[in-house]
Parts: sequence; C-alpha cells; structure tokens
Amino acid sequence: MLNRRTFLQSLAAAVAAAQTARGAESRSPRILLRSSWQVVNIGDIAHTPGVLALIEKHLPGAEVALWASDDLSEEVAAMERARFPNLTIVKGRINSKGTASNDALGEQIQRADFLLHGSGPMLVAAADVAAWAEHVGRPYGVYGITHGPHWPQDRKDLLSRAEFVYFRDSVSLGHARAAGVDCPIMEFAPDGAFACDLRDDDQAEAFLKAHDLEPGGFLCCLSRLRYTPYWTIPSKNRPIDEKKAAYNDEMKERDHAALREAIVAVVRQTPLKVLLCPEDVTQMAVGKEMFLDRLPADVKDRVVWRETFWLTDEALSVYVHSAGLFGSEMHSPIMAVGAGVPAIVCRFKEQTSKGYMWRDIGLGEWLFDLDRSADRDRIVPAVLDMAKNPEAAKRRVAEARAFVERRQRETMAQLNSELPT
Repeated sequence: MLNRRTFLQSLAAAVAAAQTARGAESRSPRILLRSSWQVVNIGDIAHTPGVLALIEKHLPGAEVALWASDDLSEEVAAMERARFPNLTIVKGRINSKGTASNDALGEQIQRADFLLHGSGPMLVAAADVAAWAEHVGRPYGVYGITHGPHWPQDRKDLLSRAEFVYFRDSVSLGHARAAGVDCPIMEFAPDGAFACDLRDDDQAEAFLKAHDLEPGGFLCCLSRLRYTPYWTIPSKNRPIDEKKAAYNDEMKERDHAALREAIVAVVRQTPLKVLLCPEDVTQMAVGKEMFLDRLPADVKDRVVWRETFWLTDEALSVYVHSAGLFGSEMHSPIMAVGAGVPAIVCRFKEQTSKGYMWRDIGLGEWLFDLDRSADRDRIVPAVLDMAKNPEAAKRRVAEARAFVERRQRETMAQLNSELPT
C-alpha cells in the first residue's frame, strides 16, 4: 500500500508527464489555403497574397500552406515568397479514392486542420472542396466569392456544409439564400485582394521616372472588352470564340467612349497625366486601340500607354503613387482602395455581380453601369471630381477602407474560432 509521500510523488510525476505530453503535442493551427486561379490577370494573382496577409495579421500563430492551381508560374510563386518567405506551395488533386496526386500535397492535407477556399468569381475549386469534404472530413470555409443564380446544385450542398461562407458582394449573398444554401454563417466579406500588399517599388519607380510620371500627378485608366479574349493568349491554347469576338467588336466603342472622354477632360482641365495600364495580358492592345490611337493630338502627349504586362507587385506600387484609378476593371480598384487610393469602377451585364461590392463598402457613387446611358453620362463628371478634389476623394476612400478593415477583423476572428486552440 502506498504511503502518503509515495502517493504524492507518484501523482506529481504523473502530472508532470501529462504536462510534458501536452507540451509536446502543442502546435500552431494549420490552414490549407486553396487559391491561386490563374496568372494572366493581376487581380486573380492578388486574391492569394491578400488572404495570406490577412491571416498573417490577424492569426499570427497560424501556419498556412498554399494549395495552388496548376498554372501558378515560378515567377508569380517567387513574387509571393518574397513577401511570405516561409510559404509552402503545393499543387495537385485528390483522386476518387481519396489519395493525393503527389506526396507534397498529401503531406499538407494530412497536416491541415482547416481548408480555406480563397476569393474568386465562384467556388472555383469546387471539385477539390468536394474531395476534401468526402475523403478528409475536416472542416472547411469559403472566403470572399461571388455566387450566381444558376450555379450547379452541388455548389449549394458544398456551401451548406461549410463552417462559414463569405460572399464578396451582397447580390451573391442574396442568390445563395434564394437557392437554399443553408450554411450556419453566411455573410458579406470584402474580396481578399483588398488586403494585398505586394510591392516592387524599384520597378515601379523606374517605370514612373522613364515616363515622367510624378507621384500624385497622374490617374490610371483601365479597360476591358465584354469577354476576355482568352483565345489570343498563347498559354491558354483556346480556339477563337467567334460569337464572343463579334460581340466584343460590337460593344467596344460604346463601352470605351465615356472613358475616353474622361481621359480628354482630365488632360485638358487638370494638370494630371493619364496612364493606360492593363489588368490582364490582353488589355495592352485594347488600351492602345480604344484609347491611345483615338485621342486628339493635344491630349495624347500627356497620356502614357503601358505596352507590356506587369505583375501585381509592380502594379500596386504604381497605383499607390497615382491620384486615383478609373475604368472597367475590378481588382486594380480593389487593391487601390485597400491602399487608400481613390478608384472608380464601371461594369456591365456580362460580368458577375462582383462590382456591387463597391456599393456594399460605401462607394456606390463610384460605381457605373455601362449598360445604362444615364450612368455613362455621369462618368466624366465623376472622374473630373475625383481629379479636382483629391482630398475629398481620399476621405471617401478612408471611410470605405475602414469598413473593409472592420469586416476583415470580424471574419478573421471567425476563422480563428474554427481552428484548434
């Protein structure tokens, strides 16, 4: 029979052993981020570093690995690792038997406590999320996507089984509710690209100097066609879509006329220059054809055309030196507002509902529908107002940015609550 001293000694040893075991098992929570959709668009690139930056800021103890799509290039991966030097990147799929297609992906799946699907135009990696749900069985969530009214039924089931789904515009949230998506937490959250903070200041400053663009002395203008002409991108290896190409040709003058008038008005009525810049690799040609080549001679001298593509870090470093952005693209304005820079957005019906996030964050007066003549008529005055009243524009952006950052804190807190302590 144990005496009191022996019993206490044994108890102390047992407690110490248990504490040692718990200490050995204690570790950081692990998130597998499924993101990185394509690299021909700086906005699609920006989703990933944006969400990584949010996790770094709000969940500093968490480990994150990136499960990227196959076309993530070495150049883009190097840019992301320059900002996140400890980032592990894997690619691949989970097959029908639940086996990862390579050991690196298999290891990260085995390690992860939580799968987070990043921002995008839809539940882009639905097949991977479905495989995770079926074969891995650990929790998952969705952060900042668009959802349409005619998405497949399997998306409804996947979204309903998530721990949370954050939609990047209120229209998408409404579509999901109407479709019967029944996730316990379904709310609005800004696109992850708002938090993108990649920079290449050296490249940007060299570009600005070469083209005599002074900080605060120029506006950026972006444009696009109704349908991105992926058939012109060699790496996509797609046949031409004759119907979409014809529709692009039919609509391009109407879609660019007001923006071109805004360029003329800015140059003639303010001391600012205008930089024509691309968001995807097809847009340098669009900017030259629809803007540069059609400008009056007295205007063209103060308009700079960016004739080569750039990556997200250089683009954002240029944007933060500008007086603001305007045009018919979305993610350059998102990154700009995230950095406190004013941005006007134009949209049309062929796009998803993502543009309505401008209304959701308090910038509805800077959202224009190119399918409405009344909206087209308001574009030039709005751009001039932004150019002529920079302090008022910055105050408006500051309010929107504060709202975005509040939602970022709240949504990251929810993600944190889903992770093991």
